[in-house]
Amino acid sequence: MSDADATGAAPAAPSNPAFDDPAYRTGIVELLGLLASGEIIACERLAEDAKMAPDLRTKVEVAQMATSEFGHFLKLRDRLVELGEEPYARMTPFAATFEAFHRKTKPSDYLEGLVKAFVFDGLAADFYREIAAFLDSETRELVLDTMSGTGSSEFVIDEVRAAIQRDPKVGGRLALWGRRLMGEALSQAQMVVAERDDLSTLLVGGADSPGMDLAAIGRMFTRLTEAHAARMDRLGLAS
Repeated sequence: MSDADATGAAPAAPSNPAFDDPAYRTGIVELLGLLASGEIIACERLAEDAKMAPDLRTKVEVAQMATSEFGHFLKLRDRLVELGEEPYARMTPFAATFEAFHRKTKPSDYLEGLVKAFVFDGLAADFYREIAAFLDSETRELVLDTMSGTGSSEFVIDEVRAAIQRDPKVGGRLALWGRRLMGEALSQAQMVVAERDDLSTLLVGGADSPGMDLAAIGRMFTRLTEAHAARMDRLGLAS
């Protein structure tokens, strides 16, 4: 058994010059805690949603999406351990926010669950890719890797489009659901960043590491909205 397995912590990773700035290091630790918390809760929710699948094949597909999220979680958790952090302590401050989001956006059926997974997975990936531009190369690579998606896009698109073809009324209901999801997800993202000073610093930068100004942040959210509209179009839904 390794030291990390026995104690839940490990010696700090090899020196990264970017971490010489304490505020930056704290921001990275918070970011990794945020991502890890989101991934494990997404895994749990997808596993729950799989129970609503109409047949064994689709149940397995959704369970595979949950497995992918769990794999992402493990990478983030292990990186926190490498940094000498207790991962679950770093994840805990974000758990309530994610749980509240999932309570507000509990799908009523299998199709709503698929659309939620597709929309939230894509939006989260877009948002963290934007942040990744301001990270050191090592952290950027990890964030981009873990935000690469669950590999389920074509499955979800085919399922939703087939459902709309069978019953066109489904399209209107799912389009409204997609708009609600987008609004809740953007509110969550803005709230998390606003409430955590060191995460905000990663995004907006400081005197020695300038990031986005307010206009750039506005453009970022415009890009997120446009990317969401494109995803909804792929599903055959109006945004």
